[in-house]
Amino acid sequence: MAPRTHDTGQERQATRPLRPGPETGPGPAEGAENAESAKSAKSAESARSSGGTDSTREAAASAARRVAAVRRFRDAGRRARGLVGCGLLLAVALSAGAVAVGSVRDGGGGVAVAAPAGADPALLAGGDLDAQVAGLQDRLRSQPRDYGSWATLGLAYVEQARTQGDPSRYPQAERALRRSLELRPGNDAALAGRAALAAARHDFTGALADAERALARNPYSERALCSRIDALVELGRYAEAARAADLADARRPGIPVFTRYAYVRELRGDVTGARRVLEQALASATARGDVAYVAGQLGQLAWNQGDYRGALRHYARALAADDTYLPALEGRARARAALGDRAAAVRDLELVVSRAPLPGSLVALGELYEAGGEREKAREQYDLVGAWAALARANGVDADLDTALAAADHGDAATALRAARAEWARRHTVHTADALAWALHISGRDAEALPYARRATATGYRNASFLYHRGVIERATGHSAEGRASLTAALKLNPGFSPLGARAARTALEAGR
Repeated sequence: MAPRTHDTGQERQATRPLRPGPETGPGPAEGAENAESAKSAKSAESARSSGGTDSTREAAASAARRVAAVRRFRDAGRRARGLVGCGLLLAVALSAGAVAVGSVRDGGGGVAVAAPAGADPALLAGGDLDAQVAGLQDRLRSQPRDYGSWATLGLAYVEQARTQGDPSRYPQAERALRRSLELRPGNDAALAGRAALAAARHDFTGALADAERALARNPYSERALCSRIDALVELGRYAEAARAADLADARRPGIPVFTRYAYVRELRGDVTGARRVLEQALASATARGDVAYVAGQLGQLAWNQGDYRGALRHYARALAADDTYLPALEGRARARAALGDRAAAVRDLELVVSRAPLPGSLVALGELYEAGGEREKAREQYDLVGAWAALARANGVDADLDTALAAADHGDAATALRAARAEWARRHTVHTADALAWALHISGRDAEALPYARRATATGYRNASFLYHRGVIERATGHSAEGRASLTAALKLNPGFSPLGARAARTALEAGR
């Protein structure tokens, strides 16, 4: 649910071949590369014409690094295609509007919900997402007016983008969902798909609007109910999200709803309740994808509380169900790093970023390199975050939160602050409050940062990074006792929350003795 990142090209006609292939002009990744190449050439020419000063040479080198990063990102994304299986989210999304709902827990009798025309969702419950997409494309060549399959294909593209770190799939998803709505205006499967697409692009206001439209058509749409919870959480409307989770649990109880219900509880500080809900969800899970997903969520919850051995047990169960499940591989890497096994953690994260080079895993790997003195390798990972952000923006994704977090610690303070302010203007969550607080601190504006740092921890959400940021800012504003208490709380909660941040927190506490 975390936000766990604009198509400027011409629209392709629906009658053109559906299978991804060469198009006229550069594709999204190549377009980003060409844009960065042009910037690099200009920077190099500027350096030559100005006599090659240190600052201009550094600007040219920085531009060249961006070009190389875009190329590496593009190549990694291509390698990822075909390696990552279909996760739980797609299986959930594919059932939206395509089931007959029996008796429900919020009163009333059974309600029959007509299934849309199109591929049977069970057909797409396997593990090879690319093959499933190809199958839908083949179906639509022979049945181009099958609005249900267009909606399903749109959701499949969203899942490809999410699992494979490939934002270029989002414009394809948008076109497929638009076609579904052209063929059957107002169909709830396509509206729920648009909600999922908007959320994936971090347009949570749009996601909420489309989810509400889908629910007006089909109040039992699982995908729409879940997207509504997601959007309210990511807009910082936590009380409404809790009510939405209750409603979804009453109408469509199941693993997708249970995991969101647990996250809403965690955000409000109820870790015990969140764990109980996830354990119940895991006990009811039978499909391998469900087991991997829920066990991974339990691993993340355990890691957040500093229970690294417990986290490793949960991640082992997730990987036993699906050894390609990247969130579990990444979580295992973080737990191993926290326990001091840096070499194993690096191996895990190198595998993750080779398949899906997303900001969180790139920064985590970079920090492990940096903690081990491998600064050049670390810089390569941080540069890839910028490349991802450029590619994401080119495909309609709001990447400001990812940019702010990465730039504050490993980039440019002005960039971090600009991105954090833009994200805060759109939504007020604990995560955007923390990002803005830290960006303000890095920019030397601690007095302005302090209220945001305190707001980030006000809901009871237990996050060691938030406490660390708050403690640093409190110390910088003269609140020494409060700062010491926050830093101590961060290390007590999760002493291995970050290889660099945890070390800095310990250094600050020792210096203040």
